Amino acid sequence: MQRAYEVMFIVRPDLTEEDLDKLISTLQTHATNAGATVLNAEKMGKRRLAYDVKKFQDGMYVLFTLNADGKSVHELERRLRVTEPVIKFITVRTDEEQQRLDKVRKLRAARTKRPPAEAAPAESEGSAVTA
Repeated sequence: MQRAYEVMFIVRPDLTEEDLDKLISTLQTHATNAGATVLNAEKMGKRRLAYDVKKFQDGMYVLFTLNADGKSVHELERRLRVTEPVIKFITVRTDEEQQRLDKVRKLRAARTKRPPAEAAPAESEGSAVTA
């Protein structure tokens, strides 16, 4: 069953731009060969890490958005684990979040379609007490 995933990985900061492009295209090819469909590959740039990872303080972030089954994701994660320039990665299944957001939108739409509640009767002006 195809599901939506986001795979974020961090690459060594000393990698050149052309090597990064080559790495991204290689990982996209491996994901496609494993049965995944890569919807988007976004380079997010170089950022400071919250803590040192493999003695690096900075890293270049890359985000893959893909549709895949469990076996394809497992194969992509295996490739990321053994790829030397990749210092950290995380995979998140996003279709559950999308289902939750759709449900919330549906509930909000149902609320706005209801007729408004009866307005409270206005107080008469003569009943106000002055000091």
